[in-house]
Amino acid sequence: MATNDSNRVGLVISNTDSIRVFLSGASNNPNLSDEIRRTSSDLVSESDVPYQSLRAVWFASDPSTRPELNRLFSGTRFVFSSPKPREKSEELKARLKKLEEIAERKAYQELVKDITPNKDVAEPFSSYKDQLGFGLHVIVTMFTGYLVGYAAFRALFNHSTAMNAAGGILGLVGAMFVETFLFIIRSSNADSDKTRRSHKKPKFASSTIKKNQ
Repeated sequence: MATNDSNRVGLVISNTDSIRVFLSGASNNPNLSDEIRRTSSDLVSESDVPYQSLRAVWFASDPSTRPELNRLFSGTRFVFSSPKPREKSEELKARLKKLEEIAERKAYQELVKDITPNKDVAEPFSSYKDQLGFGLHVIVTMFTGYLVGYAAFRALFNHSTAMNAAGGILGLVGAMFVETFLFIIRSSNADSDKTRRSHKKPKFASSTIKKNQ
């Protein structure tokens, strides 16, 4: 049994019939002080009484008429007061709410990571910087292939202008084939990595926050 009366301090015991009879007699006893009789009258109807108040009434009563303590306390039990709920500060509430949101977001990401694209996997030419860099790389490679072909045919055909130009064009086309082949290899590797990640089984992680009520 518990009580929520925060005004009562010290030991509290349950009220019994023997205690009510004793308090009722004390409240009508003209030999006791007004304060003792008023205290006895107030405690008669209570479901539990403070031990100190009951002890004060018992000591003030006539020893020849008051009951013995062991008989007076027979059948009683201790009554413990319910602790006051601890109030959480606004800062603590805000921190708990933030941690709960972070935990829920992480849990959701774990649940959907097998059906959503991985943000860490960069798609080929996904930005203007990649596209511009690839274009400049192709131009430099084609120009280098043209120069190599032009120089090779110039050394072979005694500075013939037509053959030199044909050699440069041949070198340019060869450079284009090399760039195309390298581009296919890079794209195939990226697709393979993406497919391998998508077939990995997700590892679900559960996280909870204990809420203090």
